[in-house]
Amino acid sequence: MDFALSEEQRMFRDMFRNFAAKEVAPRAEEIDHAESLPKELLRKMVDQGFLGATIPEDYAGAALDNVSYVLLLENLATACASIAVTVATHVSLVAMSILESGTDAQKEEWLPAMATGEAIGAFALSEPDAGSDMLALETRARYEGDEVVLDGVKTWVTNGELAGLFLVFAQGPQGVDAYLVPRDAPGLTVGYREPTLGLRSAYFNTVYLEGCRVPQSYRLSGPGAGAAIAGRAVDRMAVALAAVGLGLAESSVDVAAQYSTARVQFGVPIGKKQAIQNYIADAYVETEALRYLVYRTAWLIDQGEDFSVDASVVKAFGARTARSVTNRMLQVLGGYGFMEDYPMARKYRDARVLGIIGGPTEVHAFRVARHVLAQKDLEIVPRHQ
Repeated sequence: MDFALSEEQRMFRDMFRNFAAKEVAPRAEEIDHAESLPKELLRKMVDQGFLGATIPEDYAGAALDNVSYVLLLENLATACASIAVTVATHVSLVAMSILESGTDAQKEEWLPAMATGEAIGAFALSEPDAGSDMLALETRARYEGDEVVLDGVKTWVTNGELAGLFLVFAQGPQGVDAYLVPRDAPGLTVGYREPTLGLRSAYFNTVYLEGCRVPQSYRLSGPGAGAAIAGRAVDRMAVALAAVGLGLAESSVDVAAQYSTARVQFGVPIGKKQAIQNYIADAYVETEALRYLVYRTAWLIDQGEDFSVDASVVKAFGARTARSVTNRMLQVLGGYGFMEDYPMARKYRDARVLGIIGGPTEVHAFRVARHVLAQKDLEIVPRHQ
């Protein structure tokens, strides 16, 4: 099996790496402390085609393969995980759902606008009493003539404050449906932004739908298809978030390795101490294991293979690796790692959330266990069933 990147993929990787180093990294601390994404930086990403990453050229996108796409997210995350998550939400959750399940008219209306940054995508699935449980959704959709009327509250809507288009999930007459809701739709209000421990410059908002009206033609796919659409979107996002975890881990190893050559104690750089060497070596091993798991899963998507179990594997391992690596690399920096003036504090905070967003680690662990035990003729179901 050949794990080598193609010449084109290496070219993209170098371009993404250079952009992250020159445009994002110098502003990462400023962005984190300001808790906002500069519009001019978003515009630069649009100009590079990042927001249209996997959108086909027919819709003004960059038409990247999925291996190149995870390289983009990985390299953005080495500089700023908030920006990488913003792009991943826009592309993996919203744009690709439209490309996969939308009508020709929906694609023509929305994908060019998303590729050119005119409409940032936001994903509205979670509710106050419904996270991973689709059966517990309380947002309702009813039909009046040619319109759909939506009523409910959505929480943790990623990109909410930036969004021009929301992908909203609601209980319809025949099951869960998915709807495209423009920001200016009557009855939609973007409310409270959640203050967060990490990913401080990503936007997580509560969104209110009070008699919100959109045309019936804005429903994705057929009636009751929303659960399947959400499931596939979550699988894609799992791989994207694992790439974010990879970027966080590899950049943390780099920060700690650099520090260990400059920090002198007892007359020598601390990198000469075996304890520090062990920390760095173990972190590097985990990071490289994650790298090939991320690239392989992206390759499976490009091959058209079923990757649902692999998505849960890479998401769970990516979250765990990012957390353990940033924790140990912070330890290498000692007190300086605990200071907000150094990047390790931000990376540590950002890594912690990867076990929560995109489906908590426990949900992905259940999916993996279900797959393994099914091969032994043992069926397991979520406890609420």
